[in-house]
Amino acid sequence: MRKKLFFTSILTSFFVVNSCQVNEAIKPNVIWLVLEDQSQYFFPFYGDNTIELQNINQLLDNGIVYEGMNSPYPVCAPSRSAIITGMYPNSIGTGNQRAYSYYRAEREEHEKQLGFPFYSSKFAEQIKPFTQILRENGYYTSNNSKEDYNFKLTKEAWDDSSINASWENREGSEPFFSVFNFGITHESQIWIRDEQKLQVNPENLKVPPFFPNDSITRHSMAVNYSNILEADKQIGMIIQRLKEQNLYDNSYIFFYSDHGGPFPRHKRAIYETGSKVPLIIKFPKSMNIKNKRNLDLLNFIDFAPTILSITGIDIPAIYQGRAFLGSNKNKNKRKYLFTASDRFDEVPEKIRAVKSKRYKYIRNYNINIPHAIDNKYRSQMKLMRHLSYLNDNELLSKEEKLWFRNPKSFEEFYDLENDPFELNNIIDDIRFNKEINNLREQLDNWIQMINDPISIPEKELVKLLTDNKTIQE
Repeated sequence: MRKKLFFTSILTSFFVVNSCQVNEAIKPNVIWLVLEDQSQYFFPFYGDNTIELQNINQLLDNGIVYEGMNSPYPVCAPSRSAIITGMYPNSIGTGNQRAYSYYRAEREEHEKQLGFPFYSSKFAEQIKPFTQILRENGYYTSNNSKEDYNFKLTKEAWDDSSINASWENREGSEPFFSVFNFGITHESQIWIRDEQKLQVNPENLKVPPFFPNDSITRHSMAVNYSNILEADKQIGMIIQRLKEQNLYDNSYIFFYSDHGGPFPRHKRAIYETGSKVPLIIKFPKSMNIKNKRNLDLLNFIDFAPTILSITGIDIPAIYQGRAFLGSNKNKNKRKYLFTASDRFDEVPEKIRAVKSKRYKYIRNYNINIPHAIDNKYRSQMKLMRHLSYLNDNELLSKEEKLWFRNPKSFEEFYDLENDPFELNNIIDDIRFNKEINNLREQLDNWIQMINDPISIPEKELVKLLTDNKTIQE
């Protein structure tokens, strides 16, 4: 019965996407500037004045800083599946990192470790990417150049997806949607660029309370800030090209990151450091922006409907996200926001979480796996090896050791207003029973509403997600 529920509600809406129509009077250009692996709190427009970002800061002149944008998963491939489809990854079979890969060597290694093949969810494949909908309505779409959507994306998604992709390659003057990804801030750059000249002084950095305040931590943080500065220079070149072509003033420009920071307890962590991301939107000059900050709870599943809304295209009924801008803006603001974790590469995991603006509730289904999962890829980072050594030798403080706790608690509850780094689990504090019970109920309702296959082992789920007969039925 549970398996049937997983498919039923999704299939009833799959082909609604074919009915989209465009308002011919509204065709603005849209540019996305996407950093990899960066948490919100590394940036000056969220209160950290460690570095000055001259180019990104230009977007603030007629832009809004969004305080409440969140990735639905604290890792890249599932998050990108949410962005391109407007759906929660755990509702369409794209929640496990990675489920799908283009690279044969990666496939062979993981298939040997996991005992089942890489797979592409047939359900995700049948949801028309919002970029394809844009193309069908007269837009030129380009992606420079990362894909990695955790399922096999249709070739119709982009006019051009390559290292040379740009609006500048279109043959006419049609409106465009162009994405630029900046790998310079990716997790891997913390060790790849570890010995390059730093652009900030490590001694001037403020170390968060869950890390030891020592030279290794400070150096790693300095590398990340230096990488952000390099990304700012690259972004500046794109902004300059837009200005030279008289496109900057009248375009929407989105600046954001695909999930939280490159460090341990950031990427792959269900905490705010792993899911809360920066977002600035610069609006066309004709729209005079007065309110410069927005506090709404937003999710990456909102991007697809929002882009269609600001370009005057009908929003498919299947989308689980809500447009927060444009002619079809959803007027109902979220009271609750949901995040999730499943397998991270070779390490199985299963976590679900819900938060209001003040409180957050986390449910850990695999309590015998610490939050500090033993991830082979991340072990290349000097900071990760350093933290593991300190933990093994009982040299971490109480706060620093929480991430390594094994077994971890089945439930966690945090007051984000007074504990923004989620270090004080108050799940047993009876003063918060009302709030805890409410968030428990909200999480249960969400799991049921999106038909989350949370009780189905991935090895069994693979068969269901790749069964063409099931899809057709």
